[in-house]
Amino acid sequence: MHLKIIAAVISLALIFSHAKCDDVDDSEEATVETIPEDAIDVPYESPKSLDSKSTYLAEHFDDLDLFSKHWVKSQAKKEGISEDIAKYDGQWQVESALKDGLTGDKGLVLKSKAKHAAIASSLSRAFVFDAKPLVVQYEVMFQDGQECGGAYLKLLTQGPETKNLNNFHDKTPYSIMFGPDKCGNDHKLHFIFKHRNPRNGTLEEKHCKKPKDRIEEVFSDKLPHLFTLVLHPDNTFEISVDKKVVNSGSLLDDFTPAVNPPKEIDDPDDKKPEDWDEREKIPDPNAVKPDDWDEDAPAQIVDESAVMPEGWLENEPTHVPDPDAKKPDDWDSDMDGEWEPPLIDNPGCKDAVGCGPWEPPLINNPDFKGKWRAPLIDNPNYKGKWRPRRIPNPEFFEDKQPFKMQPVSAVGFELWSMSKDIFFDNIIITDDIEVANHWAAATYDKKRQKIAKDSESVVQKLATLTNEYPWLWGVYIIVLGIPVVFVLYLCCKPGSSASQSQEKEELRQAAQKKKTDEPTEDVVEEEAKEVEEAEVENPEEDDDREKNSGPDTEDEDESDEKVEQENSPKGGGEGARKRKVRKE
Repeated sequence: MHLKIIAAVISLALIFSHAKCDDVDDSEEATVETIPEDAIDVPYESPKSLDSKSTYLAEHFDDLDLFSKHWVKSQAKKEGISEDIAKYDGQWQVESALKDGLTGDKGLVLKSKAKHAAIASSLSRAFVFDAKPLVVQYEVMFQDGQECGGAYLKLLTQGPETKNLNNFHDKTPYSIMFGPDKCGNDHKLHFIFKHRNPRNGTLEEKHCKKPKDRIEEVFSDKLPHLFTLVLHPDNTFEISVDKKVVNSGSLLDDFTPAVNPPKEIDDPDDKKPEDWDEREKIPDPNAVKPDDWDEDAPAQIVDESAVMPEGWLENEPTHVPDPDAKKPDDWDSDMDGEWEPPLIDNPGCKDAVGCGPWEPPLINNPDFKGKWRAPLIDNPNYKGKWRPRRIPNPEFFEDKQPFKMQPVSAVGFELWSMSKDIFFDNIIITDDIEVANHWAAATYDKKRQKIAKDSESVVQKLATLTNEYPWLWGVYIIVLGIPVVFVLYLCCKPGSSASQSQEKEELRQAAQKKKTDEPTEDVVEEEAKEVEEAEVENPEEDDDREKNSGPDTEDEDESDEKVEQENSPKGGGEGARKRKVRKE
């Protein structure tokens, strides 16, 4: 019961501290009131760009009017596939997150699965790859996990094909593609850029090496994740997930195929000479097969020394017709042939070593050598592995500034996914990393704060509140001191102590009686009965004893009778016989 009281008081202290601490102002003047837990939230306001001059797109999706003005859903069709699946008919909605969302925060959600979906928005002005870095940052949350599909965005190349975003499709030119993608066990974080060949003007995709860190959790934990790409004018790049760098390198060295082709290539017209010998070893031409080498000798032969085991039933067949089998009623001898019962294992061979004709087993042939081959020796004509000669690459060029890509004027999602409810939020394209960091602090960081706060245990919340309001230690001491004092009072109050002492004394006396030989009431009655029976059976013996006893004996008897009377049980009744104790 005491433990229940303590638990109840502690729970009261926790509830009291939660209700009180959230209403304490800076002057620590507290008012106690009950606040619903759902109302406790991380404050959120739609973010604003730190510097509009360095920002090309800053989309938080909180304003539906602005969203409808800037974003355009594609009405195009994919090329090269059947008509029924060629349409970009995937559904897009602007709505709050399904869980862990901030009050007032919304995002762009891909609602449908197994459908092509595309949506795009123009930048406030085109980004030109010149002297400033490019920073692309956005959030993705796979609210339903991800089975197969992408969540990457494309920076669309400035030009006539990107002026009409209604026609945005998979062939629309882009300069950079960036973001997560997964199918099965293949987890990717794409960074692809299109490089223009300065010699012939053709475009070729360059794919970044894989991240050094694993990113599987991004697709399965159903939490918001921040993806950031920073591309510098010196051709270096960093890719971060949740503000942690997972990939970095150079546009010149860490992409496949390489930006710059090799200076030399194999001569396509060079052919290997007919007399070119690439064999390192050859059979010895001087070797001769030994005369005793028998290539026709079998690998195994019959064991001539084998003897048929005792008990082998050579005349018994291994299988016999089933005696219980019956010809089916629908058996047609003309159509099916003469019916024969099926064969079963011969029951007579069950306990025998074997049945049927005996044959000796096979053993390895000691004379077997196989096909003879001449031993190998070094080839005197060996010239090494032939390779075509190297010639200058006629397509060689050297682009030392692959950073200077084609300008981008729009951003868009062109996706297909087997999972629905992919949540996109807080896209920013800027040339200043501090602007992107400030944007993340106002959006992503607050989401993570709320998730961390919601996942805190009661003890963690209590510790956090105590650190913030140290005066709570006094409340805990007072509240927790009440049950302690109450328990001490129950244990130490006078009445309780006297009662416990009396109980202990009674237990001690009972134990003492068991240790002594003092006869109890039942024992005395039983012994008196035994003595009476003995006197009835041997009266002469008692008389002899009385005769032989002297005066002193009589006095002793009287004294003993008095003792017996004192020790006899009360209420013994008239029939109770007193036991005489005689000294032998």
